Amino acid sequence: MKEPNQYLADTLKALRRERGWSLDACARETGVSKAMLGQIERGESSPTVATLWKIAGGFHTSLSTFLEPVPEPHPGPLYRQTDALRRQPAGDGMLVAPLFPFEARFGFEMFELTLLPGHEQLSDPHDRGVIEHVIVQNGEMELLLDGEWQRLGPGAAVRFHADRPHGYRNPGREPAVFYNLIHYPA
Repeated sequence: MKEPNQYLADTLKALRRERGWSLDACARETGVSKAMLGQIERGESSPTVATLWKIAGGFHTSLSTFLEPVPEPHPGPLYRQTDALRRQPAGDGMLVAPLFPFEARFGFEMFELTLLPGHEQLSDPHDRGVIEHVIVQNGEMELLLDGEWQRLGPGAAVRFHADRPHGYRNPGREPAVFYNLIHYPA
């Protein structure tokens, strides 16, 4: 298994090559500076979750594409352990555990996300038709939809169209843990 930054660097380079994009073209498509993209490709920078989303959006692909490879298909159960998967991109205030990376045959990816106290994560609109499902496990958080923050506590579940601006924040003093299942249209 490659180190996360090396996997990200290799994946970004491969997708750019696949599309025939220069760093300039990639910067235009993703909204991420050419300098930052170059640093990521050289493994010199660990981007924030927000930057990873911009890159994924520019490539019209899933976030987990840049976090780890798709598991090999096999007939039995696939067991995953959040403690082994959880990481904090770029020292961001959000911990990310890709429980089930995107697989086209299923059409979704699923994360365990932890918002550290005081962290706010704003998200640009995803591609048309992308739907998110948020289920709060522990703590309290707020979800930004249609310009308004809505408080969510343990057990709260929300499904929404993610092809518009949205966000997550933790106004409390304890971490907020939630699951996020992101469905991509075929």
